[in-house]
Amino acid sequence: MTTECTQVGFEFHSLNHRQIRAQFDGGAISSDGGGLLLREVDKRTGIIRKFAACFTDYRDPERIEHRLEELVAQRVYGLALGYEDLNDHDQLRNDPLLAVLVEKSDPSQEVLAGKSTLNRLELTPATATAQARYKKIVLDHGAVDRLLVDLFLEAHGEAPQQIILDLDATDDPLYGKQEGRFFHGYYGHYCYLPLYIFCGEFLLCARLRPSNIDGAAGSVAELQRIVPQIRSVWPQVRIIIRGDSGFCREELMAWCETEQVD
Repeated sequence: MTTECTQVGFEFHSLNHRQIRAQFDGGAISSDGGGLLLREVDKRTGIIRKFAACFTDYRDPERIEHRLEELVAQRVYGLALGYEDLNDHDQLRNDPLLAVLVEKSDPSQEVLAGKSTLNRLELTPATATAQARYKKIVLDHGAVDRLLVDLFLEAHGEAPQQIILDLDATDDPLYGKQEGRFFHGYYGHYCYLPLYIFCGEFLLCARLRPSNIDGAAGSVAELQRIVPQIRSVWPQVRIIIRGDSGFCREELMAWCETEQVD
């Protein structure tokens, strides 16, 4: 039995005075239309704006073409759409759909940032100042750590009675000569071994690490900042730490007993 579909289009948030509409009778076609759905999510949560606030921009406002929030949005949306390499933006910088996501004032005419500009965004050292020649956008890593937990707390209307923090380490395969590259016998290839901490579907921590370490390395340090931040808002919540046998370490067990974490 065939189904008759009467839906002819979808309305999205406008951009300045431009209407943004998805229809099924258009000519030019993009495979990245799902990015509009991500933009709707960001319109409601403001995640990219809050993430951009973790950077300090020392550039002269009178001499820049791409605002900080635009640069951050371009990189975030690019990653979410599967464009991991900065080289991809040699082509993407001319994509009007990505320009809509980034919220350029005239998406059909303005180009986005190229790979070199985005490279400077990612590789600016923490010690950079306004006197630096090229790299002047500094990321506060501690602010990003706090933001992940804040987003989790803000998503709840009231404090739950109990939460479970899941600790996990998994492989991030490498295919080049990246710094900190080591072979991991369990996974059978060269990789990084990032540490993740989740609470349900919420990511509270993502820490990149080399793979020549114990899987539980650094977990206590991460919990030492996450648990107090949660308890500062939810002082009565019961917190349970959960992980596989690789996290059964005396340091972690002793910390949980001292901090009354189960």
